[in-house]
Amino acid sequence: MKVNAVGRKAVRIISGIINYTVLMAIVLLIAFAGYALWDSDQIHQAADKSNYAIYKPTAENQGKSFKELQTINAEVFAWLSVYGTNIDYPVTQGQDNMKYVNTNADGLYTLSGAIFLDCNNSKDFSDFNSILYGHHMAKQVMFGEIGEFADKNMFDSHRYGNLYFDEKDHGIEFFAFVHTDAYDGTVFTPNVQGDDCQIYLDGLLAKAKHTRDIGVTAQDHIVLLSTCSATSTNGRDLLVGRVTDAVFDDPTIHAKIGDKPRQPDGDSLYCFVKEIPIWTLLLALVLAIRLVVYILVTYHKWKRCKKEQKRG
Repeated sequence: MKVNAVGRKAVRIISGIINYTVLMAIVLLIAFAGYALWDSDQIHQAADKSNYAIYKPTAENQGKSFKELQTINAEVFAWLSVYGTNIDYPVTQGQDNMKYVNTNADGLYTLSGAIFLDCNNSKDFSDFNSILYGHHMAKQVMFGEIGEFADKNMFDSHRYGNLYFDEKDHGIEFFAFVHTDAYDGTVFTPNVQGDDCQIYLDGLLAKAKHTRDIGVTAQDHIVLLSTCSATSTNGRDLLVGRVTDAVFDDPTIHAKIGDKPRQPDGDSLYCFVKEIPIWTLLLALVLAIRLVVYILVTYHKWKRCKKEQKRG
């Protein structure tokens, strides 16, 4: 009898230790998930276009605020806007294509990086093809909306943008959306020259998922907005436009009263949850089920003990 009593006591102790360990694992997992979400939110906030709104060059301030940003970081040289989206950022260029992967327009380290021009391109966008890079991020920050141009309606309804450099505005008229591989040398070759310009343009249009005939020729200057694709490993999405001296009006400024602006993806609970790694969600589900079972078993044991006490 004593041996059985000792065995039952040992089982209870081991069971208690296991249950306590599971409970602590759930608490730690919840704490980790909470921190991960908080940290992710901080990164997205740091990349939000509103952080740079005071520096945006306008006709009213005649570029004075933009020059203030340039005093903070001399490698800022342009400003990119894609009408009807949240893409509205200063543009940088480093001595290589690595610096601004994790450095923002203020020159500070951040995982969100900055929009930057390929180091092999000229800052006056005089090359036939100039490539701008930016991170694909959730909540429609940085180049997070480029992939949305894969939708035909999105591509058709967002035709224009603006590129400020050399102290004046220039128009961008978008004519193609391309999905390709990160190692596609036929696309990711900046500053193509001579007869290769037409070959490059033809190849680009052949790869395009959507195109718009605006009469682009090898004598024009085009800009490619490139970002990682969420649809394939090593995939890249590119929105391609022609840079013009003519400046286009922003149609969103003249939107009818009552029209609803596009809301960032981050406003929805779905987009908040989808940033959590799937393994974390599955583990949390398993541990949550284990906790519920533990609570039910403990409650059942408690009720049984109460009944035994009444009988005694």
